[in-house]
Amino acid sequence: MHWSEEIALKVIERNPNKEEYVCAAGISPSGSIHIGNFRDIATSYFVVKALRKMGKKARLLFSWDEFDRMRKVPANVAAVRDDFEQHIGKPYTDVPNPFVEDTVNATYAEHFEAEFCESIKRFGIEMDYRHQTEMYRSGKYAEHVIHALRERGRIFDILDRHRTQEAQPGEREAYYPVSIYCPVCGRDTTKIHSISDDCTEADYTCACGHSGHFNFTTDFNCKLAWKVDWPMRWMYEGVDFEPGGKDHASLHGSYDNAKDVAKEIFGYEAPLFQGYEFIGIKGQVGKMSGSSGLNMTPELLLKLYQPEVILWLYSKTEPLKAFDFCFDDGILRQYFEFDKMLNEQREGTLDEYGQAILYNCEVEGRAPVTVPMGLLVQLGSVVDFNPDMLETVFAKIGTPYTKEDCEDRVDRAKFWLEQCAPESVNRLRTTRNWEVYNTLSDEEKEQITRLHALIAKGGYDLDGLNAELYAIPKAILADAGKTATDKELKGIQGTFFKNVYKLLIDKEKGPRLYLFLFAINPEKYVGLLDFSYPMTEEEAKGPEVVEEVAAVNNRGADDLPDEIPPVKDEIDLDDFAKVDLRVCKIVKAQEIRKSHSCLKLTLDDGTDELRTIVSSIKKEWGIDELVGRKIIVIANLKPTRLTGVTSEGMLLAATNHSCGCQLIFVDDSVPTGTVIK
Repeated sequence: MHWSEEIALKVIERNPNKEEYVCAAGISPSGSIHIGNFRDIATSYFVVKALRKMGKKARLLFSWDEFDRMRKVPANVAAVRDDFEQHIGKPYTDVPNPFVEDTVNATYAEHFEAEFCESIKRFGIEMDYRHQTEMYRSGKYAEHVIHALRERGRIFDILDRHRTQEAQPGEREAYYPVSIYCPVCGRDTTKIHSISDDCTEADYTCACGHSGHFNFTTDFNCKLAWKVDWPMRWMYEGVDFEPGGKDHASLHGSYDNAKDVAKEIFGYEAPLFQGYEFIGIKGQVGKMSGSSGLNMTPELLLKLYQPEVILWLYSKTEPLKAFDFCFDDGILRQYFEFDKMLNEQREGTLDEYGQAILYNCEVEGRAPVTVPMGLLVQLGSVVDFNPDMLETVFAKIGTPYTKEDCEDRVDRAKFWLEQCAPESVNRLRTTRNWEVYNTLSDEEKEQITRLHALIAKGGYDLDGLNAELYAIPKAILADAGKTATDKELKGIQGTFFKNVYKLLIDKEKGPRLYLFLFAINPEKYVGLLDFSYPMTEEEAKGPEVVEEVAAVNNRGADDLPDEIPPVKDEIDLDDFAKVDLRVCKIVKAQEIRKSHSCLKLTLDDGTDELRTIVSSIKKEWGIDELVGRKIIVIANLKPTRLTGVTSEGMLLAATNHSCGCQLIFVDDSVPTGTVIK
C-alpha cells in the first residue's frame, strides 16, 4: 500500500462519517517559492487523491500566508532594490512589488503568488485557495481573535510547558497572542499596554511613536501569533490532514504547541500530521548566481523535469526520506527509472505499488512519450537540437521517435546540457587551427584536403557521408601504393577522426563524426577544413582566450601551512556553556565605505530581529558567494564598533596561509537559530 493511502485510511478512521475531508497546505510568499516548499503541497495532494480513490469527497485547501510580517529581504529582491529594509515588519500584502518589469501585480505578495501559481498549473493540481489578508481584514476571524485574547493566560501556559526556559516574572501578565499592525507605519512593532475586561478593546503604542486605541470587533488589522493562528484555522476550516517540515514535527515543536492550543483553547482535535524531510540539490546550474534570477523554484525545475517526473520523485519517496533533484547527470538516471516504470505500466507488468506511485503523477491532458533523455542529450548536441534532424538521426539508429515525440523533452535536454553540463557542449572554432594542422603528416593533411572538398561539393546523404569518411584514409593509402591490415587501417581512420575533431571543436573526441558533419550546416565549419590559403592576421594572433572568473579571492594559496600553535589553557564545561554558538543565515552582504578588508553581514539568527556582524573577509570572499549560506556565529559576544558599524557577534572561520580564510558553512537543512553544542 502506498504511503499516501495509509495516511488516507487513518484520516477516515478518525472521522469515518465526514462528508468532505480537508487536506491543507500553506506557504508564506516571502520570496520565490522554493522547491522544498512544494513537498507541502505534493504530500497533501497525494492524500487527497488517495481519499478520492477510496470513494471519499476531499479537497486540497491552500493558504497564502500573505498576512505574515516581512522578516527579511531575500537576495533576489536586494539585488534590484536597496531600500526594502524599511518594509520589514509589514504584512507582505502591504509591501510594494519590487520588480518594475512586473506591471500586473501591485504588491510583493501578489508577485510571488502569481509566479508560483503560473507554474503550479502545469502540474494539474487544483486547490481551494485562502488568502489570509482577506480572511483577517474582512473580520472572519474576529470572534476567534477575541476568544484567544480572553484565553491568553491559558495559551501562555500551554506554550510555556513546551519551552525549555523558565518564564520570567511578569511575562505571563504581559502576554498577548495577537499583533496589531500600526495604522501609521504599517508595521507590527506595537505593544499592547492595557485591554478591556471583555477583551474587545486595547490601548497600544508603536515603536514608530504612534499610540492608539484598538477595537477588535470593528478593527481587523491584526494577526494572531503563529502557534495560535495555525490551530485557529484548523478549527475554522475543519482540517483533517496537514503535513509540515520535520522541524515542526520535532518534540515540543510547532505542531505539539498548536495541537494543544487547538484542543484546549478552540475545542478542536488537531488534524493528522505528517512531517517530511527536506529536499536536496545534487549538482549545480552552471550559470546560477544571485543576480541571474535562477532560483530553486518549480519554474526552474520545469525547465529540466517534466511535471510527471517531479510528481514521481515526491510520490515514490516516503515523506520522512530525503531525495535529490539532480542538476548533474543523475537527472538522466531519474528519467531512465521513470520511463522504465511508465513503460511497465503501459505493458501491464507493473506491480500494485508502482501503479499507486504513478497514479499520483498523472496530469490531465498529458501522456509523456518515453524518449530516452540520455539519447536526447547525446544526439541533440550533435544536431544542435534541430527537431527535424533529431527525427532523421533517431530513424537512422533504429529508434524511430518523431519530432512530435521529442517535443516535450528536447528543450529540457538542451537546457540541462547548456546550463548544467556546459563542459559537454561541443562548440565550433571561429578560426582555423593551424597549431594542430602544422603537426600533421603529409598524408594526414591530404585527408583533410579531401574531406574539405567532399563537404564543399555536397550532394551526399547520411549513409554516403559515413561511407566517405572511412573511404578517404583508405583511398590515400591506395594512391600511395601502400597496404595496411584491417587493424592498421582502423588505427589510421581513428587518427583521421581525431584530427577532424581537433580542427573543428578543439577536442580529440566528439559525437559520431558522420552525424555531426551531416547535422550541422556545412557553411558553419567547411572553412575550418580549408588550409589552401595562408594564415590570416587574426589567426596569427592565436585564439582569443576568454576566462570567466566568479570572484577574485586569495583562498588556496601555495604557501606552506602555518606552524601549529600550542593548545590553549584548559576550560571546564561551565566556561564553554557561556559561549552561545548558533547557526545563522546570511541574508545580505555589503561593502563598508572606506574599509579595505571588512564586509557588513546581515544575519537571520532565528529570532524576530536581524543581526549585524562585521568580518574582515572582503579580500577573500565575494558577496555572491555568501548570501543565502549558513554559518556559525558567536551570538553572545559583546557588541563592538568596527569600521563605524556595530558588530553583534563573530563568525567562525579557519585561517591558514596554505588555504586562506575558510568559513565554516552549515548544511542548509539545519534550521536558523540552531544552537551548536
